[in-house]
Amino acid sequence: MKKLLLAVATTSLLTLSGCQTAYYSAMESVGVHKRDILIDRVEKAKESQQESQEEFQSAYERLTTLINFDGGELQKVYDQLNDDYLASKKSAEDVSSKINAVEDVAEALFDEWEEELEQYSNAKLKRDSQKKLSATKRQFEQLLRSMRRSESKMEPVLTALNDNVLYLKHNLNAQAIAAIKGEFSSLKRDIQTLMSEMNKSIADSNQFIAQMNK
Repeated sequence: MKKLLLAVATTSLLTLSGCQTAYYSAMESVGVHKRDILIDRVEKAKESQQESQEEFQSAYERLTTLINFDGGELQKVYDQLNDDYLASKKSAEDVSSKINAVEDVAEALFDEWEEELEQYSNAKLKRDSQKKLSATKRQFEQLLRSMRRSESKMEPVLTALNDNVLYLKHNLNAQAIAAIKGEFSSLKRDIQTLMSEMNKSIADSNQFIAQMNK
């Protein structure tokens, strides 16, 4: 972790420019290899998913409060719902960005590993390294599928939340609230599915990190 913090200071400009090849080379020059970066990015993607879960849950609870509204300042509750929707959208974008970063470094790691196999002169060591590469690839592909599956479940929830927020924006009254109640059960199912997929992705991330750290 200390190495990662040290490397960040020396490579921030490279990161901002998006030159990943130069970034990985700079990191390796201070002793931080693609394997270390992959583990770190999987951890960050997991944390991003956990934060996104909280944002979606907050939006769901706010909408629940709104459709069960029984007095008070309706505009205030709507404004809070809108804030929760925007926060959920931002967190979803962050999740996608983190997953893309994970996939990028994994591809770079596996390409490098494949190339280095040709440098072996010892056949036994080469076979052993090839087996480890294949096993790591399988584990990562499972993790990436899990991450992408949970990512895909965010869009239907965001779409539904956006529809509800837009409708209420121009029809903030009891009749409008009654109208969106009929759609609420569908949104609830979508959010439950999203939470379930995210929990699986988080668990898969923990398992992958544990395997990589062995």
